[in-house]
Amino acid sequence: MKNIFVTATGTDVGKTYVSALIVKKMRDLGYNCGYFKPALSGMVNNENDCSYVMKTAGIKGKPEDYITYSFKPALSPHLASKIENRPIELDKIIEHYKRLSKEFDCILVEGAGGIVCPFSNTLLLPDVIKALGLDVIIVASAQLGTINSTVLTVEYAKNHEINVKGIILNNFDKNNLMHTDNKACIEKLTGVKVIATVAQGQTEIDDIREVFE
Repeated sequence: MKNIFVTATGTDVGKTYVSALIVKKMRDLGYNCGYFKPALSGMVNNENDCSYVMKTAGIKGKPEDYITYSFKPALSPHLASKIENRPIELDKIIEHYKRLSKEFDCILVEGAGGIVCPFSNTLLLPDVIKALGLDVIIVASAQLGTINSTVLTVEYAKNHEINVKGIILNNFDKNNLMHTDNKACIEKLTGVKVIATVAQGQTEIDDIREVFE
């Protein structure tokens, strides 16, 4: 099994929610699937993206063991790290990732924000993705405007030699004409398959284990 990186078209499109469903599905299928978050902003009383994924997917352990950098301010990692005076170092992320890779059959690595999210003045999210040598899944909203943001995200990834394994549309309503048309347009314009759709409140996701193969 291979590891996979999950990014998104932007903030608040449901990247963590979808990541939790993917890890849960893989574990339900019998794979020892893990989770890793290189940088997390918005740490409040130990409740965060990582703790949510671990609880949803049934991963035991301490959330902080699966996060390289965690910051209290709910800001872009580069600004949060600057405020706390703790620079993000790529080598530390790589070392942590390699260590966790020995514990699991496969790992879902979740980014922060959208694909151009800065970790420092010189380190962007694509640098992290490429350093880890991973393909990506892009989480997008099914709502109005998603065609533009999704196409731009896919093109940015391709221009930076990052392979996109698939797209997942969140908050998808199969009875909504705009949502189904958005799905068709995105696939046509990007040449990338929408591998799953997730309705609001959905607690299971389709079997997409092929992205880990």
